[in-house]
Amino acid sequence: MKQPDKKLVLESGQEFLGYGFGADCQAVCEIVFNTSMAGYQEILSNPACTNQIVVMTYPTIGNYGITDEDFEARNLSIGGLVVREECKTPSNFRYTKTISELMEECNIPGISGVDTRMLTRIIRDSKSCRAAIVSAEMSKEEALALIAATPADHNAVERVSCKKRWYSRTPNHRFDVVLVDCGAKLNLVRMLNKRGCNVVIVQFNTSAEEILAFNPHGILVSNGPGAPADVPVVVELIKSLRGKMPIFGTGLGHQLIALAYGAEVATIEGVHRGGGHPVRNLESGKIEITAQGSLNFVKEESLKGTPLAVTHRSVIDNTVEGIECVSEKVFSVQYNPESAPGAQDSAYLFDKFIKLMEENHNA
Repeated sequence: MKQPDKKLVLESGQEFLGYGFGADCQAVCEIVFNTSMAGYQEILSNPACTNQIVVMTYPTIGNYGITDEDFEARNLSIGGLVVREECKTPSNFRYTKTISELMEECNIPGISGVDTRMLTRIIRDSKSCRAAIVSAEMSKEEALALIAATPADHNAVERVSCKKRWYSRTPNHRFDVVLVDCGAKLNLVRMLNKRGCNVVIVQFNTSAEEILAFNPHGILVSNGPGAPADVPVVVELIKSLRGKMPIFGTGLGHQLIALAYGAEVATIEGVHRGGGHPVRNLESGKIEITAQGSLNFVKEESLKGTPLAVTHRSVIDNTVEGIECVSEKVFSVQYNPESAPGAQDSAYLFDKFIKLMEENHNA
């Protein structure tokens, strides 16, 4: 029987032995979990997972391989992957390589054979947890010293934001949108193109003057990794642009919009990870099934005195999931309405953005 050759060590001192796959290297990152039952390729390529070790709660990962059309970013920046079972023989006529082959190419370590349900409970009950994927031969003391000596990453958005602006055009377009790339998934661009928008994707630190020079009908501030406090330049950008045209924010973009209006963002315990999270639309009363990935949430009490109103709430714990400033046509949601992976319940938010741009253009 094959002996375990890798080990996952939490900063609390708990150890999990397993079997390495992907790149044969070590990683020290924040560890998170994801409850999605499918879409592991999209999760691997999601820039919001930059420098995170992701624990997949679904037991078998890799069973349909990797397909060339399903990436959500051009470069993978995830820190590592933890699974119960790695499938080495995918069954899918579209697949071009296995998950292990992709991770090896991108220098991403993985560990299988771990009790991911137990691990998820440990992560769930903490606000934040760091961990290391190391050789099974490394002692716990050495691994803990490695974790302690590795500084936390506060540069993730700069790492994953595009290095040069690029365009995505669609025939017979109606609107021009500037997408501020804080770690945008490609499906954000697809959702806008599908609705008749030409999109120019710009770096997170692009100035307001440069953005206005494109004469856009609207601004989308994307999802991305890390905490909103790490990118104050985007907060200042939103302050400069609010009221000039409709602005839509998702994920990290939602939190940055809140800060731009004077609200506060705080970290909560880890229940909001992966797919399947029910959110109530307060206007329609409908429940949306959403995909989420951040523990940074807008503090409701901090919204007092701002023009922001709560539009969505979590059914699980009543936390703020959406906000809006009606007078300035600015709105945002905590979750990822572009899905990929995830339910399509929130796609209507892109239609709302289109309607706001239409109203603003015809005013």
